[in-house]
Amino acid sequence: MRRVALLLPWLLVAGTACQRPTDRGTTAPPMTTITPDAPLRNTRWVLRQVGSQPMSETFTEGQEPFLFISGSGTAEGQGGCNRFRGGLKPVTDDGELQFEPILSTRIACPALDTEQAFTQALDATRAYRITGNTLMLYNNPQRSGDPVAQFEAVFLR
Repeated sequence: MRRVALLLPWLLVAGTACQRPTDRGTTAPPMTTITPDAPLRNTRWVLRQVGSQPMSETFTEGQEPFLFISGSGTAEGQGGCNRFRGGLKPVTDDGELQFEPILSTRIACPALDTEQAFTQALDATRAYRITGNTLMLYNNPQRSGDPVAQFEAVFLR
């Protein structure tokens, strides 16, 4: 008898816990997650748009255009055909970003137009903004108008 008395309250609690929210006449609040902004440095930024043109080309593995800014202030990446590397000018304001001259290899390929547009966007960059996993580069310190390039953070495992 004592076992039944101890078991009965447990069954009532367990039975209530197994009910769906609609069984109790209430609905659970929607789950929301807030993604923190990806860091500018030490993140692989994959090019998704140059100017107003979204990336529509399909690249072979290892040729996808990307930008990587190291913790020490060097910029490197892949333009679609060629690897590039350069430095950053000293930053005076938060959100300011300007690349020093970029050096790259000189291999011709079908994606050369994309690479040239990407290089021109880096040359024109004066500021950036990160929202979640999106990096936008701007050609003015006010970060106004359309970005010259947009990237998506890709975290390698």
